[in-house]
Amino acid sequence: MKTSPIALVTGASTGIGAVYADRFARRGHALVLVARDAQRLAALAERLRTEHGCAVEVLTADLTAADDLARVEARLQRGDIDVLVNNAGMSLKGGLIDNTPQALDQIIALNVSAPTRLCAAAGRAFLAQGRGTIINLSSVLALAPEMFEGVYSGTKAYLLNLSQALAAQWEPQGLRVQAVLPGATRTELWEKAGRDVDSFPPGFLMETGDMVDAALVGLDLGETVTLPPLPDDAQFAALQAARLAMAPNLSRSEVPARYRR
Repeated sequence: MKTSPIALVTGASTGIGAVYADRFARRGHALVLVARDAQRLAALAERLRTEHGCAVEVLTADLTAADDLARVEARLQRGDIDVLVNNAGMSLKGGLIDNTPQALDQIIALNVSAPTRLCAAAGRAFLAQGRGTIINLSSVLALAPEMFEGVYSGTKAYLLNLSQALAAQWEPQGLRVQAVLPGATRTELWEKAGRDVDSFPPGFLMETGDMVDAALVGLDLGETVTLPPLPDDAQFAALQAARLAMAPNLSRSEVPARYRR
């Protein structure tokens, strides 16, 4: 019989995922760490055990590989996980036409297909036990598709949409679903995408620990959507209100006058 809640974190070997692992360990959680880099995972697990005295399970997996993804799904479906942090993700070097079909398939597999399937696996287990929390790492680019290339922002908009839909469906049944929308954050993602983080203007880049700490405050406040860099939350509230106000008019039998010949 387990004595501590358990958080499963994907993309846990570095960056945002590693910080989430640390913060949940501080909150008294045992951990299941998922990432491709076995050496980094082992080092992180040892550090967390030493610093926090928590139980840490390491699950080396490439979430774009069918067998590995199925193993993580199976781990969630065992029914002892309390929190899923869908953090694993990637961006592209260049835009849509600069990338191969294989690169496009990979970003969709990691940023869309994998978190979708893990949400489904966690959701089944969480609904059965009447509780559980899913945290999906989206991006502010979900709200600003014109700012950078559209494939990455499109995958993050998908996660925002999925999170809001699942929250509406599952929160009445005792589950929590949160979408976290970081702005530019100091992680290895920029280097992998060929960007120099030191080239950003002052005040543009948030430190990873600050971002995760803010996101967890948002979780504690009961937010479905958390935007750590947004100074005025009334702006997002206004956006949500405007979006919801359109709802009664989004499906109608009559074509509006502006579209009639």
